[in-house]
Amino acid sequence: MNFASLSLSLGLALAASLTTPAHAASPASSPAFRGTVVQVTDGDSVKVRPLDGGSLVTVRIVGIDAPEICQAGGPQAREALRERIGQQVVTVSEGRPDAYRRRLARVGTDEEPDLGRWLVSQGHAWSWEPRRGGGPYGPQELLARLQGRGLWAEGSAMEPRAFRRSHGPCHRR
Repeated sequence: MNFASLSLSLGLALAASLTTPAHAASPASSPAFRGTVVQVTDGDSVKVRPLDGGSLVTVRIVGIDAPEICQAGGPQAREALRERIGQQVVTVSEGRPDAYRRRLARVGTDEEPDLGRWLVSQGHAWSWEPRRGGGPYGPQELLARLQGRGLWAEGSAMEPRAFRRSHGPCHRR
């Protein structure tokens, strides 16, 4: 692919991302809330204590897949997210539970309303959503790859689902 084609593809993808919502809530979704981040588990999961005093909520940031914590890039992704939002108040969008009872939701701060987009643009995660092509942040991932940011600096990044298939989950090690 030549530079002109790549530039055109990137421009079209970016334009599409501006008109496509990053997350659409399902009918079984939980309402949005604000809370304090009490733990950053890995590059795409946090634990949040609601400001209204409710129970601790484990949130998986929707639309991205960060490296496993035992995988190359995993500790760096967790640290980047921790530095960006650790102990801060965040807004957790409406979301549905995943197979692990985490809430799949968009997470943001007043300064950074979409942390999934930020993580992908910094090269700390892949844009990913089941059954949806390049995911909601495809243009940001492409730009991070082209600029050699984060995971793309070495050029040998392995998607987390491929890593889990070949190595198993980190918690079983």
